[in-house]
Amino acid sequence: MDVRDICKPVVVFAYKSMPLNEAARLMRDNHVGSLVVVEERESGKMPIGMLTDRDITLSVVAKDLEARNLTVGEVMIEDIVAVREDDSIVDALALMRRRGVRRAPVVNRGGKLAGIVTLDDLLRMVVSQLDDLVAAISVELETAARERP
Repeated sequence: MDVRDICKPVVVFAYKSMPLNEAARLMRDNHVGSLVVVEERESGKMPIGMLTDRDITLSVVAKDLEARNLTVGEVMIEDIVAVREDDSIVDALALMRRRGVRRAPVVNRGGKLAGIVTLDDLLRMVVSQLDDLVAAISVELETAARERP
């Protein structure tokens, strides 16, 4: 199964120039803990950063800075971990674990934003596949027990 099969295609995004307090309201209004920061290009929206509620807390609130005086570009993380929509779930999970991220923008082959995937999405799918495997093994064991005297 590929990332495209489980990613959320609707992504809440922001631009570098957006005031930080507006970005925080966007998170609140959409009930999300992160925004993908994009740049508009001819080919579409290209992810260039991530902004999380944690970034705002640690970089702004904890330092007593005024969010309305800052932009998303001043707080966002630029070293993003993006996964391709045709990456396998296992590969995406391994990359996110290795890089220590809980959310990743999903991009197509051209680098255009195609969705977002979270660690919870990936783990839910892996657990579902493990449940199916356990069920298949259980049926096999029950069948073998009935067939043997």
